Amino acid sequence: MNINLSGKRALVTGSSNGIGQAIAIQLAECGAKVAVTYRSDEEGGKETVEAVAKAGGEAFLCRLDVGDEGQIESVYEAMDKRWGGVDLVVSNAGIDGKREVLWEIEGEDWMKVIEVNLLGTFHVARRALKRMVKQGDGVFLTVSSVHELVPWAGHTAYTATKAACGMMIRSLALELGDSGVRVLSFAPGAIKTDINEDVWSDAGKLADLKKKVPMNRMGTVEEMAKAVAVLLSDAASYQTGTTIYADGGMSAYPSFSQGG
Repeated sequence: MNINLSGKRALVTGSSNGIGQAIAIQLAECGAKVAVTYRSDEEGGKETVEAVAKAGGEAFLCRLDVGDEGQIESVYEAMDKRWGGVDLVVSNAGIDGKREVLWEIEGEDWMKVIEVNLLGTFHVARRALKRMVKQGDGVFLTVSSVHELVPWAGHTAYTATKAACGMMIRSLALELGDSGVRVLSFAPGAIKTDINEDVWSDAGKLADLKKKVPMNRMGTVEEMAKAVAVLLSDAASYQTGTTIYADGGMSAYPSFSQGG
């Protein structure tokens, strides 16, 4: 089975590096046109656009802070002007925030994570769905995290946003009904990226991490991108309103692998 996204117009937020970059390239390899966005890493965004071109795809680059509604609308307007609309949206941009216990973190630091991860997803989704419902077709996918389900000490804001986005997707599926538009949450686990190099480059930290993953390894951005491409395609045409975990089994409580 070949995943064919030919003619599809896609937006991938936070696609200047890591998982977002890999998704943008993979969608291009499947035939989609891709709007690539970055917040601060313009060079990374340019690299993504170049990689899309090498894959035989078409792309353009926009600066996008998902906390800025005006910038979000500008990206969609640019897609409307160039390609006549949008078919696929991968809401990938997000932040972990500061690692601190709840009673010591500053309110503004906690709220920054909410503004980017939750409100940013809301604003990106709202504008996408207005267009998709009107045309009777489309897929909106938010890149969540295994921490949509698994607690993470020191990151209450992050886990709260991911859990909230998961429930938002479930509720959206009910609102969309038989509109022709699908919505999904995609939850990666421990994926090897530049952001977590401090973990995978340290033998001790990596060994500890592997204990939390039944498959005993980190995932790759390419594995995540391939899974997302399938979910955005007609191969997943009956999937909506749910979270798909790609975590090597991390969410299956690996500490119980030898019994209770």
